[in-house]
Amino acid sequence: MFEKLRATEEHFEDIAEKLTMPDIIGDNEKYTSLMKEYKALEPIVEKYREYEGYRKSEAEALEIIEESGADKEMKELAREELDEARAGQERTGEELKVLLIPRDPNDDKNVVIEIRGGAGGEEASLFAGSLFRMYGMYAEAHRWKIDILNENATELGGYKEIAFSVEGAGAYSRLKYESGVHRVQRVPETESQGRIHTSTVTVAVLPEADEIELEINPVDLKIDVFRASGAGGQHINKTESAVRIIHIPTGTVVECQDERSQHKNKDKAMKILRSRLYDRLLTEKNEKIASDRRSQVGTGSRSERIRTYNFPESRLTDHRIGLTIYRLESILNGDLDEVIDALTTADRAAKLAEEN
Repeated sequence: MFEKLRATEEHFEDIAEKLTMPDIIGDNEKYTSLMKEYKALEPIVEKYREYEGYRKSEAEALEIIEESGADKEMKELAREELDEARAGQERTGEELKVLLIPRDPNDDKNVVIEIRGGAGGEEASLFAGSLFRMYGMYAEAHRWKIDILNENATELGGYKEIAFSVEGAGAYSRLKYESGVHRVQRVPETESQGRIHTSTVTVAVLPEADEIELEINPVDLKIDVFRASGAGGQHINKTESAVRIIHIPTGTVVECQDERSQHKNKDKAMKILRSRLYDRLLTEKNEKIASDRRSQVGTGSRSERIRTYNFPESRLTDHRIGLTIYRLESILNGDLDEVIDALTTADRAAKLAEEN
C-alpha cells in the first residue's frame, strides 16, 4: 500500500508542476482535466503526509527513549509522544484505506430519477408522489436543481410514473442507493375499515450521460410525435407536441409530453434515453464483475425490495443493511442524510473487506 502511496505522491507533485506551465494553462481542456485529477488526489496525499509525520515522530521518540544520556523527564515526554504517534498512525492508516477504495467514476454526475407506481393501484401512485416530494425536498436542502422530464399524473394527485433530473455536485454519489422497490404500509384515505394496505413503488436512479460518453446513432432511433394527453388545456389536445423515441437495437421506449414545444420534449426524451442506455451498459459491466456487484450496497436489481415505510409505527427500515429509524415524517420531508450516510458507510466497509 505504501509503495502505491509514494508513487501517488510523486504523481501528485508532477501534476502540481504541470499546472504552472504556460502551455498547460493555455489549454483549457488539458488544464481542467489535470485540475480534476489534482483535486481527486489531494485528500489522499494530505492524509499520507499526515501518516508519514506520525511515523517520523515515532522514530524520534524511540531514539530519545533509547538514548542513554536522556534524563527521566525527557524520556517520559518521549513515551507520551510515542503513544500519540502510534495512535495517529493507526487512525490515519485506516483513513487511508478508505480513501484508496476505487472511487465510482459516476459519483460527480447529475442523475435522472424515474419513479413508478407498482402494486397497489391508486395508493401506489399516491406514494410515488410522496417519494417525488421527498427527493425534491432533499435536493432543495443540498441546493440541487430539479427538472421534471416526464410525468403521468393521476386525478388524486399521485403519479403512475414521473421522471426528473437532479443537477448538482455529488448528486449521484448520494442518490445512487435509492434504486429498487420501496414498500409502503399505511391506511389509505379511501379505506373506511381502517385496514393497513401494502403497496410498492419502483425507483430507478440513472447517472446522466453526455453525448461524448454515449454516442447514439440516429439511424437506431424511431421518433414519433402525437397529441399529448392530461393537463394542459386545449393547446395540448390540438398540437402534436408529445414525442415518443424508440431505440431500435434495445427496444427502449421513452415518451415525453410535458412541454408545449415538440423540440423541448424531444430534448428531454433524449436525456432520459441516454441515461437509460448508459445505465444499461453499467449494469452489463457490473454483472461481468461478480465481486464488484457483491460489494455494492443497493445499486443492483430494480426488482430488489430495499426499503419499507411503515406509517402506523412511523418506521423506516432499509432491508439491505438492517437499518431501522422511527421518524418517518421527517424522512419523507427530505431528511434523508442519516439513511444515505449509513448506506455509504456499509458500502465502503463491504469494499474494504473485499480489498483485504
